[in-house]
Amino acid sequence: MLKHLPNAMTCCNLLCGCVGIVAAFNNDLLLSSYLIVIAGIFDFFDGFVARLVKASSAIGKELDSLADMVTFGVLPSIIIYHLILESVPDLPSIWKCYFAFVIAVFSALRLAKFNIDERQTSGFIGLPTPANAFLIASIPVILRQHDDWAPYILNANYLIAFSFLMSFLLVMEVPLFALKFKGFGWKGNEIKYLFIGISAVLVILLNFAAMPPIIALYILLSLINNRLHPVT
Repeated sequence: MLKHLPNAMTCCNLLCGCVGIVAAFNNDLLLSSYLIVIAGIFDFFDGFVARLVKASSAIGKELDSLADMVTFGVLPSIIIYHLILESVPDLPSIWKCYFAFVIAVFSALRLAKFNIDERQTSGFIGLPTPANAFLIASIPVILRQHDDWAPYILNANYLIAFSFLMSFLLVMEVPLFALKFKGFGWKGNEIKYLFIGISAVLVILLNFAAMPPIIALYILLSLINNRLHPVT
């Protein structure tokens, strides 16, 4: 039974994505956002549990990517689709909504590259799809908590530009560190502990509004880490 637990957790990730899509089309973007976060917890622990019970398998790897495609690729695109739809000024401009799905396309490319790229065993090349999904999931929550920010966020052109920017970050050829620890000492983990510490402070101070600066911090610290420890 234990050997099936990692794949069961991956299926829970997929189920969250499916329910989140339904919630989005029922205009409940908050529920969609929370389901992305819950799915992220399942996504983190399925790999951890697989290593713990020594149940890693080829089918588990493929299942994980398929689940991530739905939850962290399609669902974030649908959230952006609805945000653009809410911001378009008139019916003739409704075509702009479909630019949101560029995120789903590049998420698929990101996941396909990850499955065959042997350089990504201990880190990432490009922004991981869960990180991108968490950033997008924070937008509806930020709008609920800070409704005065709506004029700055609910702008179709800004959201389209944001979609293309995040799509580029998903497939960019830049190494980014992963929160995987071979040991828990300070030496060799300085960047990771710094990221965790600053992120925790940002979450305490800003709540969900912390996600944009956390993603920016992640990329910045990865660039610094690349300079200090060049990837060969």
